[in-house]
Amino acid sequence: MSLTLQQVNDLLCRRGTAQYGHEAINQLEHALQCANLAEIAGESAETIVACLLHDLGHLLAAEGAEKNDHDNTEDDLHQFIALPFLRQLFPDSVLEPIRMHVDAKRYLCLIDTKYWQTLSDASKLSLVQQGGIFNEVQAKTFIAQPYAEEAVRVRRYDDLAKTPGKYVPALEHYEMHLKQAAL
Repeated sequence: MSLTLQQVNDLLCRRGTAQYGHEAINQLEHALQCANLAEIAGESAETIVACLLHDLGHLLAAEGAEKNDHDNTEDDLHQFIALPFLRQLFPDSVLEPIRMHVDAKRYLCLIDTKYWQTLSDASKLSLVQQGGIFNEVQAKTFIAQPYAEEAVRVRRYDDLAKTPGKYVPALEHYEMHLKQAAL
């Protein structure tokens, strides 16, 4: 069930050309933009890899269903789907921000009054499907978890990584980060 680094790369290349939900870019463009933002910000290899792979669950779900687009009527729980495939490949410092990046959006909507306005329409729709804005207790529980701060940063990069035609380094550029973050 575990993937190798080569299989992760192959999956990104094979399924990454699928449109990223209702955004104007594809999955691979989104992943690369997200990782690029983290790299520019000086993040660790683990956080850069979490950014690169945070939506891998969408690609795995599409792979299993033999389709290129996920069902947009309900949440596909993509933040959990990739974890068993990556568990033997990466440490918690990569996996936990991936697992928590959806909840980080729910958290940010509560603690940052302007955050909601920055979300794309597609991200606002998925927020509803993902359980909506956290309440105070949920937010405190979330942010107290290990790697929650990293998940919040991954989320912020995720939100900014939706620019059509933006030049970023190719997937090969992130090979060193993937190898550095791997177990």
